Amino acid sequence: MITSIQGVLAAATPLRAVVELGGLGYEVNIPVTTAERLPAVGAEVRLHTLVIYREDSQTLYGFASPADRDFFRLMIEHVKGVGPKVALTIMSKLSLPALQAAIDAADVPLLARCPGIGKKTAERLVIELKGKVGVGSSAALSAASAGKGDDAAGEDGGAAPAHNSHHDAILALGALGYKPADADKAVRTAALKLGTAATTEALIKEALS
Repeated sequence: MITSIQGVLAAATPLRAVVELGGLGYEVNIPVTTAERLPAVGAEVRLHTLVIYREDSQTLYGFASPADRDFFRLMIEHVKGVGPKVALTIMSKLSLPALQAAIDAADVPLLARCPGIGKKTAERLVIELKGKVGVGSSAALSAASAGKGDDAAGEDGGAAPAHNSHHDAILALGALGYKPADADKAVRTAALKLGTAATTEALIKEALS
């Protein structure tokens, strides 16, 4: 199984990246939340990957962190009606910390606002994944985040602290009256500016500026 790919970023769009490695160009399907963290074209990039095999094709999906990839796998393996395309759409709308928080809080209306997701599918996400995801609640995601600190942009630091501060900042903005999706977007924008090592306080301050 191909669990990661590292090479030169040859091209990128919000939903696809081409990584050149050993004279070959690999097309990788990515969510918008990973595209936001890609380096400039021509720079070295590493994506954590999952290959989906079909009778007539094989498709490579890539993510900024092992935790993102593992959440994608959980959705397509455990939630009826959620295939790779829908799962990628969900992860393009909301970041992993926001999705974790929504599932933990059983926020069906927020999940249902993801393109291609109706109320029933949103309810399935909560029923099937609650207890399997969330900061500190999933053994698989926690182990992946703690053990592998590389991300798509090659930034320093582990994934777990970044996700914790991101998650806490989203909750804080929500307490200030932000809608969950707006809070997530504001914190993602702040994280891009400040880097993955930013504290919760720094993310909140930047998001509010």
